[in-house]
Amino acid sequence: MANKERKGDNQKLKMLYLAKIFSEETDDNHALTMPQIIEKLSACGVHADRKTLYLDFEELRHFGLDIIAVKEGRDCFYHLGGRDFELPELKLLVDSVQSAKFITDKKSKELIKKLEALVSKHEGKQLHRQVIISGRIKTMNESIYYNVDKLHEAIGADSQIRFKYYQWNVEKKMEMRKDGAWYHVSPWGLMWDDENYYLVGYDAEDGKIKHYRVDKMLRIAVTDERRKGKDQFKAFNLPRYTKSLFGMYGGEETRVTIEADNSMVGVLIDRFGKDIFIAPVDENHFRTNVNVAVSNQFLGWIMALGEGIKIVAPDTVVEQMRAEAKRLTEQYKD
Repeated sequence: MANKERKGDNQKLKMLYLAKIFSEETDDNHALTMPQIIEKLSACGVHADRKTLYLDFEELRHFGLDIIAVKEGRDCFYHLGGRDFELPELKLLVDSVQSAKFITDKKSKELIKKLEALVSKHEGKQLHRQVIISGRIKTMNESIYYNVDKLHEAIGADSQIRFKYYQWNVEKKMEMRKDGAWYHVSPWGLMWDDENYYLVGYDAEDGKIKHYRVDKMLRIAVTDERRKGKDQFKAFNLPRYTKSLFGMYGGEETRVTIEADNSMVGVLIDRFGKDIFIAPVDENHFRTNVNVAVSNQFLGWIMALGEGIKIVAPDTVVEQMRAEAKRLTEQYKD
């Protein structure tokens, strides 16, 4: 049997094995000589010689593989150059996968393992080392990976969906909302905000656009009913909506005037975008108007920024802030 393998039992797979060797074993910092390539092919049950390999390399180049030959002294070293993804690009993707809160640890490792296969085994180790850094709290709902796919399916089919929606109780157990009743929603978009995936959909019963945490949706099913709320979603400004929310907590959207020290301008631009209007108040202060879904999370964000920033209008929001400050004082007094 060993003799047959040396003669080339897998001769018809020669080009596939050759492409595999270049992809897995070589990169810009790791190359193989002709004898090494012949030896690796032999281990795969493929017979090869120098003359035919030169022709094979040309065929692979014609097919699109960037086979590079570098002469060093009497030896010539071969490696795969350009790939669909370069190592720095894959590092960015790996960072995104491992930092995404909505992807479970198990699924993160599976995805990163697949990303490793897009570079050589040598460069793949650099991606693997990054995984060790990950120690963040991630979602415990393994089905989110398939929930997203199901939601895209419903959007593409212009169909409504139904699902169960849950929250955690103090016993750390799933507790169904609405006493376990089905939610019937017309899905219109998905967004990633505050490290979570959210479905943006139209609730016909309430006649409004709402958002739902995808990792808290269970038993999603695509129904035969066509989606509703097309006009409402068409008039809905999703980027502005996302920008106005804090931690995806709802609240009535209000145009709020904020006055702050000049040193705070960067914080506000980072949060609301570079297109916000900045009006000088004096040499050290400015004012700006932003659209915000006013919630306790927004008020808490302003408080956390300290004395260099305050809400000055409208009066209703100023009163909300005063009431929240009073509540906190009462809550924490001795």
